[in-house]
Amino acid sequence: MPERLSGKRVVVFGAGSVGPGWGNGKAAAVVFAREGAKVVAVDVNEAAAKETVDIIVGEGGEAVAVAADVRREEDVARVVDLAETRFGGLDVVHYNVGVSRPGGVEETSLDDWSAVFAINVDAALLAARAALPAMRRAGGGAFVFISSVAAVASGGYAYVSYEASKAALNRLSQTIAVAHAAEGIRSNVIMPGLIDTPHVAAMIAGRATAAQDLAARRAAAPPMKRQGSAFDVAHAAAFLASDAARYITGVALPVDGGLTLTVPAA
Repeated sequence: MPERLSGKRVVVFGAGSVGPGWGNGKAAAVVFAREGAKVVAVDVNEAAAKETVDIIVGEGGEAVAVAADVRREEDVARVVDLAETRFGGLDVVHYNVGVSRPGGVEETSLDDWSAVFAINVDAALLAARAALPAMRRAGGGAFVFISSVAAVASGGYAYVSYEASKAALNRLSQTIAVAHAAEGIRSNVIMPGLIDTPHVAAMIAGRATAAQDLAARRAAAPPMKRQGSAFDVAHAAAFLASDAARYITGVALPVDGGLTLTVPAA
């Protein structure tokens, strides 16, 4: 099978995993490399980024790990510079960094709201601003932002800052798509549904309800009757990053097993 990303230079923000197993960013970085891309694996935790790079290199791929705080403009600029100096350019940015804080409208402080937006939206803007000139120099490029079905549907929990930030990220991507389409630069988002990742496992374990019961309910919720895996998200990202999707821009793609198509029974 031809490698869909052969020769592409890719930056993956959030390429580490918060625990054992496969997070969305870690899986994406490995899938991109398997598809022929050269990968800059970025994470605030350098050890986590290096773990991802070790997997890629062990499989015969080419990658470099770098620690960066996506909230710092100089860190993001340094990542883009590294892609250009190490690999000769930048073709794809995969933004997979996000945080959440519980709370409804009345419970959410402005500090909590700002902390969520700083990473989920503001830092995504910094990544786009830093990458756009490099993509122009490369003759075009693609952004793939990881959003959430929470941007378009409520999961029954009060996470107003998270939901609003993901909706804002969707619109940011669409704005980039329209503004830079004529330059050969595309932008799309993926909206994962209920995905079984180390981050989710840690959240479930910390809930007051029985973890096993909550995991079972998550698996039963989508029409496909299972949670997705990080690789379901990663393969969708690889497609959107590839030239096979060269006429696709501005979309918000649910990877959710049909979850957002359903209406809860009364």
